Amino acid sequence: MKRQGFWLIGLAVVGLLFTAPSPPALATEAKTTTLVIGFTISQTGKFNVEAMRQVNGFTLWVEQVNAAGGVKLADGTVVKFASKSYDDESKEERVQELYPVLINEDKADFLISPYSSGLADVAAAIAHKHRKLMITAGAASDVTYKKGYTLIYQTYSPASRYLTGALDLLGRLDPKARKVAILHEKDLFSTEVVNALQVYAESKGYQIILLEGYDSGLRDFAPLIAKIPPGVEAVMGGGHFADSQALARQVYEKNVKAKMVALLVAPPEPRFSDLGEAAVGVIGPSQWEPLAKYSPEAAQAAGLEWYGPSIRDFVRAYKAKYKKEPSYHSAGGYVAGLLLQKAIQTAGSTDTAKIQAALDKMDLLTFYGRVKFDQDPKSHGLQIGHEMIYTQWQKDAQGKLVSLLLNQIVWPEAAKTAEAMLYPLH
Repeated sequence: MKRQGFWLIGLAVVGLLFTAPSPPALATEAKTTTLVIGFTISQTGKFNVEAMRQVNGFTLWVEQVNAAGGVKLADGTVVKFASKSYDDESKEERVQELYPVLINEDKADFLISPYSSGLADVAAAIAHKHRKLMITAGAASDVTYKKGYTLIYQTYSPASRYLTGALDLLGRLDPKARKVAILHEKDLFSTEVVNALQVYAESKGYQIILLEGYDSGLRDFAPLIAKIPPGVEAVMGGGHFADSQALARQVYEKNVKAKMVALLVAPPEPRFSDLGEAAVGVIGPSQWEPLAKYSPEAAQAAGLEWYGPSIRDFVRAYKAKYKKEPSYHSAGGYVAGLLLQKAIQTAGSTDTAKIQAALDKMDLLTFYGRVKFDQDPKSHGLQIGHEMIYTQWQKDAQGKLVSLLLNQIVWPEAAKTAEAMLYPLH
């Protein structure tokens, strides 16, 4: 009996080993998930300069956020990021072909737009069809955000506000100036800009004495410049980097005696100074400049949340990685990733609906400026917080063209680093 009792007790102990609760698990590393962000970029074609700066900024953000440990969600999951991209060759048909590949084959979790309003508009339609959230970088067109899309969010100030500030500046420099000639690329972005400019100019009493569009890829502007009537006081328009740079050079060479030359895209780019004397006095609208006064202190004064790196830290990191100055295209690429990071952090989730809700409520200040999205169903996702900055190439005290870090901000008044000057050939 005793031996049997011991045997029964033994069985009971063995049974407890299999039925007793397990001890608490030892601490393990947090689960890590990697989100794929897909996009096309113009490694070739007419948008190459601006587009590659955009992707440089975005790539810097990916590296920095991952190196800092990613984004930690409420359940302890750590989110890190990877990118998948293709060369769209600056062509809409390639965007049409490649974004479905990114979504269906590469399984991209979120999307960034290509550079340029036309390409971004094509990508936005595809993102909307597949219910993919997209942050648009390098795309200023207003039209994209008036099509009923709910998952497309714009980082740039809209095209309708690109050149109107230049007219405000002209009015301060010479209140009597009234005659404006507009030469512009016939693409979606540039046409939207000048249509809004024309309406604004006429509402302010300006006379549009010439309004001419030109085909993308044009480099010989002599026939168009010859159409500019005598007495012109402002030449405005342009399109993208290559054509705006060529137009500025030929306006200078043809000795057009305007009081202002204000062109799209090219003037804020560091390479614009390659024009030498032809760059002096040219004004360009910029989405961002290194000398802008965005800071945590400015955010506090405005009652806004500050998020992300300082301007100084962004510029330093960009220069360290790429050995060149960042342009506003670089800043736009970086901030597109930064805003997605912030939305995921606020949502505490990678769920698209929750990230969408976070973006809808977003109103903050970053190194790039204020960011706030329109929630009106008629223009959902349109950027309504960010403001344009106007820069002008001026000579330094030794009579040399200054670098981008000293490329002067001349408008608006609150942001300026130097007084604007009339176009030198006047």
